[in-house]
Amino acid sequence: MRIRITHGRIEEIASEIMAIGIFEEEKRLKGKVEAIDKKLRGMISTAIKQGDFKGKFRQILVLPTQRLIPAKRVLLIGLGKKKKFKLEKLRQAAGTVARYIKAKALSNISTIIYGKDVLGAPFDEMAQAMTEGILLSLYELTRFKTEKDKEKKEIKEISLCEEEKRNIPKIKEGLKRGQILSEATNLTRELVAYPSNEATPTFLANKAKEIAKKHHLKCKVMDRAEIKRLGMNAFLGVAKGSVEPPKFIILEYKPKKKNPDTIVLVGKGVTFDSGGITLKPGLNMHEMKEDMGGAAAVLGAMKAAAELGLSQRIVGLVPATENLPSGSALKPGDILKSYSGKTIEVLNTDAEGRLILCDALAYAARYKPKAIIDIATLTGACEIALGNFASGIMGNDEKLMARLKEAGNITGERIWELPLWEEYDELIKSDIADIKNVGGRAGGAITAAAFLKKFVGKGPWVHIDIAGTVWTKKDKPYISKGPTGIGVRLFIEFLRKWGK
Repeated sequence: MRIRITHGRIEEIASEIMAIGIFEEEKRLKGKVEAIDKKLRGMISTAIKQGDFKGKFRQILVLPTQRLIPAKRVLLIGLGKKKKFKLEKLRQAAGTVARYIKAKALSNISTIIYGKDVLGAPFDEMAQAMTEGILLSLYELTRFKTEKDKEKKEIKEISLCEEEKRNIPKIKEGLKRGQILSEATNLTRELVAYPSNEATPTFLANKAKEIAKKHHLKCKVMDRAEIKRLGMNAFLGVAKGSVEPPKFIILEYKPKKKNPDTIVLVGKGVTFDSGGITLKPGLNMHEMKEDMGGAAAVLGAMKAAAELGLSQRIVGLVPATENLPSGSALKPGDILKSYSGKTIEVLNTDAEGRLILCDALAYAARYKPKAIIDIATLTGACEIALGNFASGIMGNDEKLMARLKEAGNITGERIWELPLWEEYDELIKSDIADIKNVGGRAGGAITAAAFLKKFVGKGPWVHIDIAGTVWTKKDKPYISKGPTGIGVRLFIEFLRKWGK
């Protein structure tokens, strides 16, 4: 599908359907909508007066244009109340329109940036939000379906119309950025959706190499022997139960500028988590293919960072393994010596994510980063605490967390801080080792982060728990049921604003 910028008046553009946005409780139409209404001899204002259209958020009404304008139909999308209209609402409205038009098997659309005068945001940010809403809403995973829907029609072209020529360069910039971010997010969604018999640690490593080759990144993949030489025994402990070899993936993006700041992104890459010897219940265990959602987000973010030419040096670290029970598997009561030298008493083999992350986080210090951010489907406790509407965030640097929160609010990938007070450290003290890998049921998401904190040193670090947000079980305005691709847009928004 192609999205193109059209310079001109939308009411003069031929298309199968024209989409325009209208706010709730509009007493009289203004600007572009008023001009279109006049061309349509008052059809829109009449629909509003009669109560057929109230402008409620995401309400849709389609009217035939009766050849009064070149477009065959006009679609009204409700934008809700003006005071609540933000970039995320624009993204949701655009996704709602795209999904509706696809369902109606229409192939081309003309549209404008909804509510641009009310938003008052830069044109590139508004165009980016609309593009993301459209492209993310249209994503479908059909890779594993042998029977294709031959009757299904795809949207072929969307014309984004703008009358002011001076605004077009910024709109094009936002369109391009939105396309790059949508493609990277959809890659992440696809990786998370893959079954674990295909998406093995080796598969992730090969995907990283593919991204590196295409986008001129540096890539190194360590095998079991190299991981062992480094002394990453916590990581290897998790990998012991599986015949699939573990991989430690390192992707590096370097900008052209001299002496850039270094940011390290660490993603949990458990390609299937059975719980190990501490076996999970069988019900819904198939969902544990999504336990590499953090790894997928890091791969997607590295792809997008390279395409956008960001100004930071970005390092992506992905410890990838399966967590399975077998005769050689890690057992409750085992003690592991981590890469950092700290010893870990393993009380629960289903608390494996922190074991692979702790070695990767300690390794990240090699790069002398300005910030380390890890992202992981780490604890069911975080989903219990926050539901599926926000990811949990904890760390040792308030400014770093504030910047990530701001990025989350802009992108709609919202995050919420949980406390990480020193008192929680007491819950993970071991009687026979330096630390134990679980601290009990109470505060489970927090004690997991407290565990990770022991391995990051003194530099700025933030942990993001996406256990509740990596997958949605019902359709959302621009994310359909399934993997969400959480993390990619959050990271890139954060990185784009880093120097500011």
